[in-house]
Amino acid sequence: MTSEARRTELARDTTEREREGRQFLKYTFFKVDAQWRRLPTNDRTTSKDEFVSVISEFGKKISLRFYSLVGIRGDTDFMIHAMSDRLEDFQEMTTRLLSTALGRYLQIPYSYLAMTRHSEYLKQHIHQDQEGAQLRKKLWNFKYLFVYPFVKKREWYRLPYEERQRMMMEHFKIGHKYPSVKINTAYSFGLDDQEFMLSFETDHPADFLDLVMDLRSSQVSQYTQLETPIFTCIAMEPEKMLDSLA
Repeated sequence: MTSEARRTELARDTTEREREGRQFLKYTFFKVDAQWRRLPTNDRTTSKDEFVSVISEFGKKISLRFYSLVGIRGDTDFMIHAMSDRLEDFQEMTTRLLSTALGRYLQIPYSYLAMTRHSEYLKQHIHQDQEGAQLRKKLWNFKYLFVYPFVKKREWYRLPYEERQRMMMEHFKIGHKYPSVKINTAYSFGLDDQEFMLSFETDHPADFLDLVMDLRSSQVSQYTQLETPIFTCIAMEPEKMLDSLA
């Protein structure tokens, strides 16, 4: 079978397999204005309660996870990870959040949109709950999430499929050496500036650091064009996440 025929067959199989169940993913990073921290304690408490109320309302119909970056990065304070079948859910929720008393003091320095699909390199193999048309409704219950946008060099896509498949299998093999780190791959082609959104969950940041260092030696890494900014996020309940602001 020729490379072109193989790609056509894979595309057909993928389309049939994914006709139902595709999901949108949204990573929204917020930064609070310093003026909010100067408000009286009661005003800040009330504004946080209102913000959580909106979150709770939308959490009944879409999957939401919450992360603090206070003390980790200087350009963003917290992140809301959302998963839904509808793009409109993200727009409606963000509009409501920015309309709250706290929302009036928030900026969105980073915002990433992606969608789930099955990797063409995994064929019939699926990383359970990590790669596919429909991810689990919630992320793993790990303490840390590492998130970054990813773009490959155009030269990568001009390589024969068999060559890309071989290099990706080496890539997967390295990842399997770190079972404590779970990867979630989402696709942004045509939806956002990046090509992929990668997120890694673990309770052991050192394992993720070692994994990233190990991957630097893989052949596929030479085709990386962009993999920054990288966000180290700490999972928290929404109330605790907002309390970390002030």
